[in-house]
Amino acid sequence: MSELSVKHLLGIKYLKEEDIQLIFETADNFKEVINRSIKKVPSLRDITIANIFFENSTRTRLSFELAEKRLSADVVNFSASQSSVKKGETLIDTVSNILSMKVDMVVMRHPNPGAGIFLSKHVEASIINAGDGAHEHPTQALLDSFSIREKLGDVAGKNVVIVGDILHSRVALSNIFALKLQGANVKVCGPRTLLPKYIESLGVGVETNLRKALNWCDVANMLRIQNERLDISYFPTTREYTQQFGVNKALLDSLDKEIVIMHPGPINRGVEITSDVADSKQSIILGQVENGVAIRMAVMYLLASKIK
Repeated sequence: MSELSVKHLLGIKYLKEEDIQLIFETADNFKEVINRSIKKVPSLRDITIANIFFENSTRTRLSFELAEKRLSADVVNFSASQSSVKKGETLIDTVSNILSMKVDMVVMRHPNPGAGIFLSKHVEASIINAGDGAHEHPTQALLDSFSIREKLGDVAGKNVVIVGDILHSRVALSNIFALKLQGANVKVCGPRTLLPKYIESLGVGVETNLRKALNWCDVANMLRIQNERLDISYFPTTREYTQQFGVNKALLDSLDKEIVIMHPGPINRGVEITSDVADSKQSIILGQVENGVAIRMAVMYLLASKIK
């Protein structure tokens, strides 16, 4: 397969396994590029990309910006908090105004699920979903799978547990879709109150005992508690959550085998994982950050080839 089957990256659920493999092969090449002394390629020199963030983001926005600059694209940054959105402008008007500046691609984060899908039906530009509410975050799931492949050689057949706030996490949903598509076995682990009722219908197992989950898995992807999305209390105290679902070095060392620790960031150190776990040799958290740039370069490069 030499090109993506989609014009937009709206969610993992719209991709085929061949799309994911093509993105990974392309990212392999870009990873070589970003580790050279000259880190720039002219691949997107004639492409203009708008980063439109209606929600705060530091790591994802910086990662996209860096990827765009490495590809020599022209970049327009737009933050909704300083924009006419506050004055009542609609999403379509905002984006149409930006597109009238002849933008080819839009990277968008939005608090409402489906915002990217809605937009893709109304504008000509290629849309990349950088997170829509608690729905999907496709580039994060791609970089997570890419990091597992890099560390363990393959994703197929691996046991991956996603631990924490599954209910409010777009990272969890995108990861489940991506891992299942590549043939991994997936379980989720967390307080019952933070596990969606429909979760088993996605073909994943549920384990509420963290030690059992960790002994089963090859990889543990530790999610943070999304305090900004918690409208009510889903567990008694943070301390109690940490005692039941936090990973510390003593727990990690007591397992039957050595497992890989991942985290999409930002880390609440001392809550879902302790600092000595985050900084241990079993952690690939910093590798995920580096891989994020390569994956986003690959996605934008492949989508740009479909722009007429």
